[in-house]
Amino acid sequence: MSGVDIITAILLAGIAIAVIVYLLYWLYQRSSKDMSFVRTGLGGEKVVLTGGALVLPIVHTITPVGMRTLRLEVRRGGEGALITQDRMRVEVIAEFYLRVRPDRESVALAAQSLGDRTMDTERLKDLVQGRFVDALSIVAAQMTMDEMQEQRGRYVRDVKGLVEDALTQNGLELEAVSLTSFDQADIGLFNPQNAFDAEGLTRLTEQIEARRKKRNDIEQDTAI
Repeated sequence: MSGVDIITAILLAGIAIAVIVYLLYWLYQRSSKDMSFVRTGLGGEKVVLTGGALVLPIVHTITPVGMRTLRLEVRRGGEGALITQDRMRVEVIAEFYLRVRPDRESVALAAQSLGDRTMDTERLKDLVQGRFVDALSIVAAQMTMDEMQEQRGRYVRDVKGLVEDALTQNGLELEAVSLTSFDQADIGLFNPQNAFDAEGLTRLTEQIEARRKKRNDIEQDTAI
């Protein structure tokens, strides 16, 4: 083999290596702390939490899965205010902190059931908000307004317990629930034609009258 042939062979080998390196760089999909992914297609399902995997066009499809903790705010006010055990209406703002559980089974579940919604807080909220509203309403119906105010810790624990199992089925875990705002709804929101509202309105009117009378009695005693 002549020197020219050797040089040509070396150049061709170098070009081949460069092409292979470029293709690997282009085709190799890496995960990160904020995002894992699931590759499907040729070779079956592969969950990538750390590192990466080759993703070949046409034969492979990837579904990104967000791994960050997301804050979802749920507001219940106005006509959507919660009804308590003593038929009062309360307006609340609750924050739910959730994320995809960082294990292969959960990431696979999240990819299958949620798709790329885990990358978008608003889209994920649209999917799970109904469950959160149901839980807030169910627990509120089991407590009086005063109990909700005085036992916020119990309220959020019970709400958390109601939604955890359902979220697990989607590969999610609920890290925390926070009740950031709590207030009695305006008396004008009570509908006298509604049985629940009528009962609550009667009780609320009685409480207001009792407090007014007590205040008048105190003022009269003070004047004397």
